[in-house]
Amino acid sequence: MLKSLREDISSVFDRDPAARNVLEILVCYPGLHALWIYRIAHWFWVKELFLVGRFISHLGRFLTGIEIHPGAKIGRRFFIDHGMGVVIGETAEIGDNVTLYHGVTLGGVTWDKVKRHPTLEDNVVVGSGAKVLGPFTVGKGARIGSNSVVVKEVPENATVVGIPGRVVLAQKKEEGKADLEHGNLPDPEAKAISCLFDQIRELERKFALLTEEHEALRRTVESSRKDVSS
Repeated sequence: MLKSLREDISSVFDRDPAARNVLEILVCYPGLHALWIYRIAHWFWVKELFLVGRFISHLGRFLTGIEIHPGAKIGRRFFIDHGMGVVIGETAEIGDNVTLYHGVTLGGVTWDKVKRHPTLEDNVVVGSGAKVLGPFTVGKGARIGSNSVVVKEVPENATVVGIPGRVVLAQKKEEGKADLEHGNLPDPEAKAISCLFDQIRELERKFALLTEEHEALRRTVESSRKDVSS
């Protein structure tokens, strides 16, 4: 248990440069508080004391603004940055070294009592406001951009952005390194618009050349007519 607590505190130092000391982390990090409350609630849930587990989870939601269902499965060194508005559903599964930012939802898309929430494998990073909806897998090392809505499986080491989420980058990244440089994520809509502008500029260039050729031909014809008339 103490080893787990030390890992949790260490993960905050590793992923939040604003963390200054252990005391500050213990008293001022709701993501950490929510994780510890979840572990207590999950213990009761596993023992089939479902009401107790749900009630403890509800208290955690009230205290931290983070809702983690006690039935969810969460691995080691899980980190929620800021955390307000994070929702993790009952059948969600989260691997090791996963990072979530505020406003993230790991939600379901059916009312049936089946696996209906996503599985996040090791080293996944989910940006603020992103929604991951459905019983599919987000592969190891994947990154999901802020405010994306992901509704289908994500390959390992891929970067997903947009609504609906689309893979815009797939590359190997340093093992265990949690990063999400929001300002440097590819923008497929901007790229598509840029391509359209490039095509428009090319068409304008060709049109200008045709206009010049047409004008030159017109002047030549007029000059020939004058010569014939004279």
